[in-house]
Amino acid sequence: MKFLILSFLFFIFSVPSFGFVVLIDPGHGGKELGAVSTIYLKDRNGKKIKKKVYEKDLTLTLAKKIKQKLEKHFSTYLTRSFDRTVSLEKRAELADTVKADLFISIHFNSSSSHKFHGFETYYLDNHDDKAIKKVEAIENIGMEGENKIINHILIDLVIKQTVGRSKKLANSIHDTVGQKMQKRFRLRDRGVKPGLFYVLALSKRPGVLVEAGFMSNPKEIFKIRSKAYLDAYAESIAQGVVKYYGTLPPKEIPLF
Repeated sequence: MKFLILSFLFFIFSVPSFGFVVLIDPGHGGKELGAVSTIYLKDRNGKKIKKKVYEKDLTLTLAKKIKQKLEKHFSTYLTRSFDRTVSLEKRAELADTVKADLFISIHFNSSSSHKFHGFETYYLDNHDDKAIKKVEAIENIGMEGENKIINHILIDLVIKQTVGRSKKLANSIHDTVGQKMQKRFRLRDRGVKPGLFYVLALSKRPGVLVEAGFMSNPKEIFKIRSKAYLDAYAESIAQGVVKYYGTLPPKEIPLF
């Protein structure tokens, strides 16, 4: 009997669950550049070359890598698959279109100080942290006036429905990133934090917003843009999602 139970559980978590849908959101895009970092490289002749690195490009690269790893397990979609401008509302509407179970928004951090570094993971919830409000101000650009007021009302409703699962997802992803990347890339763990992000509220689903390192840090930007770093971060997020999926009650796990 014990063998049969173990075999059944193995079947559940090893067979791809394509009834479970994950929507990955590469932050910014098109006219919305996101954070911009200037780095200096050397050409074949040793001459120094100035190069701009855009957050919108890094988020798309990382999102595609996450999709590639997750689609082995779940139905997986992107809010954009190339460099184009997509409003926060349109990103959230896609969650309804594909009937997403999870919403994962990918970003990279930036600060006026070059000293800040590390990774952090946000879930939708209320708070009074001034530092977090600065991050919100950047990621919520594009929502003003009447829409902003309406969305504050919506946020409270969505929080009640999703905060438990969103926090669990955030912890699962963040812990996996820490285990797999903290020592290898010497990353500072900045923690799992609550945040009032409109794109998470509008999606009306359990979700997280990932800040996968500081582009403003002169050392971290070179790690961030490397293939090894992006591959490892994508693998960590994918494993975190799979672990989260394994904690869902049977009624929430679509088997067929």
